[in-house]
Amino acid sequence: MRVQLGLSGSTDHVLGLRHDTERRVGDRRTNTRATPERRRRDRRRARLRSLIFASLALTVPHQLKHSALKVLPSGPRVSTTIDSMVAVPATKAYEGIIREAAALYRVDASLIRSVMQAESAFDTSAVSRAGAMGLMQLMPDIAEAFGVVHPFDPRENIMAGTRLLRELLDQHRGNLRLTIASYNAGPTAVAHYGRVPPFPETQGYVKRVTGLIADARASAGTNDD
Repeated sequence: MRVQLGLSGSTDHVLGLRHDTERRVGDRRTNTRATPERRRRDRRRARLRSLIFASLALTVPHQLKHSALKVLPSGPRVSTTIDSMVAVPATKAYEGIIREAAALYRVDASLIRSVMQAESAFDTSAVSRAGAMGLMQLMPDIAEAFGVVHPFDPRENIMAGTRLLRELLDQHRGNLRLTIASYNAGPTAVAHYGRVPPFPETQGYVKRVTGLIADARASAGTNDD
């Protein structure tokens, strides 16, 4: 049984297949062979073409290089190499945002920085077991209340965390220890006890943050209370 596959006539001719009888048509053996003199002339021409192409390959790039230098725009140019790049320590990477937040919400920059260090050790991707996120470990409800769209974005995270510190400072009338305790355990727990709650974690947290603030102020040569 022969299948046409939708093609009219012989499929061999359509697909470009040749029969054995067609292979002899125009066979090179029917042509007159070239003379030795003609072959030598062809070889000389081939060598000449090779020499011309080789010379072009050597001279053209050199000419293009000089012409490219002429069209380059004048003026100062800056080149950067990997060797010239210096990594910024995590402890210094967010100084600009910290100072901006401190000025906006009137919060001591050393308090913001110390809370950030105690909360996440300056890790933007930090997530606690309770679900706190980012540099200042914002809880999901706080992030939502403050309109944080990207909680792991350093600027959004620091701004929201500083705003929370400002509200806690106002609530506790500037009492630093109660503010820090509320940031860790929540203002409800602090209000219940009327002091730093007797939770080992919260008490250790308050001690650590106040110690970091004291160290920062000492290294800056300030005497702020």
